[in-house]
Amino acid sequence: MKKDHYINSWLNEYNDQMKIRVEKREEMLKKNINPYKNGFAPNILSSEIHALYNHLNKEEIEVAAKGKVYKLAGRVLLVRSFGKAAFLSFDDGSEKFQLYVKREELDAASIAEYDFVDYGDVVYAEGEAFKTNKGELSLKVHKFVLLTKSIRPLPEKFHGLSDPELRYRMRYVDLIMNPKGRDTFIKRANIIRYIRDFFYKRQYLEVETPMLHSVAGGATAKPFLTHHNALDMPMYMRVAPELHLKRLIVSGYPRVFELNRCFRNEGLSLKHNPEFTSIEFYQAYATYVDLMDLTEDLINGLAKDVMKTEEIVFDDKKISLAKPFKRMSMKESIVQYTSLKMEDLDDREKLISLLKTKGHAISDLQKHSTIDLMVLCFDEFVEKNLIQPTFITEYPTAISPLSRRNDQNPEIVDRFELFINSWEVANAFSELNNPLDQLLRFAEQAVKKDQGDDEAQSMDYDYVRALEYGMAPTAGEGIGIDRLCMILTNNHSIRDVLLFPQLKNEQFFSQETPDTPETQETPEE
Repeated sequence: MKKDHYINSWLNEYNDQMKIRVEKREEMLKKNINPYKNGFAPNILSSEIHALYNHLNKEEIEVAAKGKVYKLAGRVLLVRSFGKAAFLSFDDGSEKFQLYVKREELDAASIAEYDFVDYGDVVYAEGEAFKTNKGELSLKVHKFVLLTKSIRPLPEKFHGLSDPELRYRMRYVDLIMNPKGRDTFIKRANIIRYIRDFFYKRQYLEVETPMLHSVAGGATAKPFLTHHNALDMPMYMRVAPELHLKRLIVSGYPRVFELNRCFRNEGLSLKHNPEFTSIEFYQAYATYVDLMDLTEDLINGLAKDVMKTEEIVFDDKKISLAKPFKRMSMKESIVQYTSLKMEDLDDREKLISLLKTKGHAISDLQKHSTIDLMVLCFDEFVEKNLIQPTFITEYPTAISPLSRRNDQNPEIVDRFELFINSWEVANAFSELNNPLDQLLRFAEQAVKKDQGDDEAQSMDYDYVRALEYGMAPTAGEGIGIDRLCMILTNNHSIRDVLLFPQLKNEQFFSQETPDTPETQETPEE
């Protein structure tokens, strides 16, 4: 098929306004005006001009800004014309600003450029700072350059992209129009910056381990499968970096962390995306109790540094991130939030009777072990109540294949999960470093996989071999960065904290272009 087919199929979808903009671009070329220029750099940000002058009145600015020429570059969001003068709402990525353009104060080249401007264009302006009669800080433009001609109009100013899927698919437009969304990702960047600094200051070594694994392991999850052509072998996108990081503890690094992506071939939901960001960290000569203290310090410090408060709000819930966080065992939590007593947690019939109230079929419940029934009770009755930060400890060994058995009670492991807003945010444990115990647990997981459990872990003989060289007593933890960002920024969907979440393939040539505004916001004059 000829390339013209692909080009024309796209161009034929242009609406009338886009065609007008294409005509403007062609007219610019005829007048030897490049619609896609380079080499014009700003010397200040809009936010910096605000910081310099916003607190001054009109007369004070005339004195303070006299003779100072500021150069700005960014996108025009609105054009409000009054014949020979116009106000342009302008965004350079730091803060909204206003440009005042008066034709008689521009040279011929600037006028020629300005005559082609539309909202959405990227422009460059030089001029002096001043305040309008209504007190709006602005730039009185003396030189104007149209840097990039926008062919596709921006959506309606007041509503932006109202279709959620369009917002995620066309994130580049959403971030132009949606200040809250832009702020969310600034906060996310600062959250990640703080976390890295936190571990650097505590002598952790940041490392990078493989994204492609020959053995799927490190977490109970279904992996993505691919194929390595050169080696002619199946490979898995990693579900967790855990086993490689613990190999590094064996090798002699006492503290390591990795902040990176993981991949799990599972369903999509408000709290799950197949590609997600986590941090995993491991510390030799530490226990899971040490990591509870560390995690409190991390999240409390994060709230104060990025959110500037120890109390955040999610919906109508106030969540205190002040230390200390609540701590209770899984059994204690079930007793607190159900009618069961501690001795009832070993009684299958009482567990089944309670779960029946949630609509579970008895035939399905009878298939579960007593431990599985207890964990199901936790899922059904406890998690929703864990709004304030809460460490849940003493998980059953049967559901923790990589955790160290408790010395006093081998039926449980030295493990915790941290819940905030009823969501699991962190998972940690004292690591299993007994190679024989690890071999047995891998074997149990491998049997489950052979029986059709897609989420069971594979046998990893090399990791067992690494443990046979001796791994120092170690504690390790994983924290879901996306979910933590959701809580801190008051977002209900994981897609709102991912710049480009996974979506189904788009069907082109049938999707409507976002509507163009019929009315526009009037800037302050």
